[in-house]
Amino acid sequence: QLQAYGGGLVQAGGSLRLSCAASGDTFDDYAIVWFRQAPGKERKGVIGIIGRDGSAYHTDSAKGRFTISTNNAKNAVFLQMTNLQPEDTGTYYCEAFELIEPYRDYWGEGTLVTVSS
Repeated sequence: QLQAYGGGLVQAGGSLRLSCAASGDTFDDYAIVWFRQAPGKERKGVIGIIGRDGSAYHTDSAKGRFTISTNNAKNAVFLQMTNLQPEDTGTYYCEAFELIEPYRDYWGEGTLVTVSS
């Protein structure tokens, strides 16, 4: 199971740190992706990381502002967001999909980020 938390209300230019925690497993064999779903829009990937080696992948909107990392135990993933803008507003979800058989796929419940202008 995954649990995502850390959302909140922040002013434009502010920062937030989201967490995605796994219970009963580690992210060694998983890729973890953070998605954002803005109000009335489809869910879109923002940034991801490969648990085993820490390789990170960014969309253009995340580059230079968002950083993804894992803890040493590899049972939590963090999304550090800086210089937040109103267009970053949305519900953030983390997904963990297994890169080896049986290719399990987990989603955490969303955490709401609201950026005021």
